[in-house]
Amino acid sequence: MNDSMLPSGAWPVLEPGWVWLCGAGPGDPGLLTLHALNALRQADVVIYDALVSEEILSWAPKAEHVYAGKRGGKPSAKQRDISLHLVELARAGKRVLRLKGGDPFVFGRGGEEAQTLIQHGVPFRIIPGISAGIGGLAYAGIPVTHRDVNQSVTFVTGHDQSGETPGSLNWRAIAEGAQVLVIYMGMKHARRIAEALMDAGRPAEEPAAVVCNATTPNQQVLETTLGRLADDIDSSGLEPPAILCIGRSVLMRQVLDWQALAAGESPRNLDPLGRGLPAETL
Repeated sequence: MNDSMLPSGAWPVLEPGWVWLCGAGPGDPGLLTLHALNALRQADVVIYDALVSEEILSWAPKAEHVYAGKRGGKPSAKQRDISLHLVELARAGKRVLRLKGGDPFVFGRGGEEAQTLIQHGVPFRIIPGISAGIGGLAYAGIPVTHRDVNQSVTFVTGHDQSGETPGSLNWRAIAEGAQVLVIYMGMKHARRIAEALMDAGRPAEEPAAVVCNATTPNQQVLETTLGRLADDIDSSGLEPPAILCIGRSVLMRQVLDWQALAAGESPRNLDPLGRGLPAETL
């Protein structure tokens, strides 16, 4: 593709009749991949989710923009209708871009849509994106892994297809096995989730954070503990979309809040984990 917005290279061509399932990242347009930008410049139709910004959509000036967002507790398009609409557009010879917030395969229903395309003989391509559970936390100054804290991280969805806390999750196993826990779409059920984790043995004083509107100019971060999580959310007035993080890595925000540092603030604590050693010391 020859486009002045892209560096020179052999960029893939979005052919008529194809669907590209693409992650738009957690919010900041700068976190979009070059493959995603390439797709936006070629698409005839962009089927986009609620968390995709107008700025990103403006990079697809030739395309029809069709909203297909899903937000908890609000009227939303049915997944079956979205999937079949992708098939219909592809069969009409359109170059179709299905644009999802974050990564299409991380709680994004991308697998369901790809399976529908396969069943109907529609060719497709997957373009990964930066997931909010990693990129959003990084913008908040919270490393999802940190050598002094965790050698594993567990990603969990805060609600299932019914909108309730997933009944299939073994919260005791998660509580015992997850050094750091990242919960997508869990704000509505934060009290139930926190109680389940504490009932399974997680301490009430364990650090926790809520990152709302991650990576956008409206980003807000609440630092709290597992025991106070639900009450602090209620009193804060914060609204979804949000990522919850539970674990000692939250403490690293005290030294790694890079946006506050860029604004001229000083680190709150140079050694939030209490190591007593320089960071470079093994």
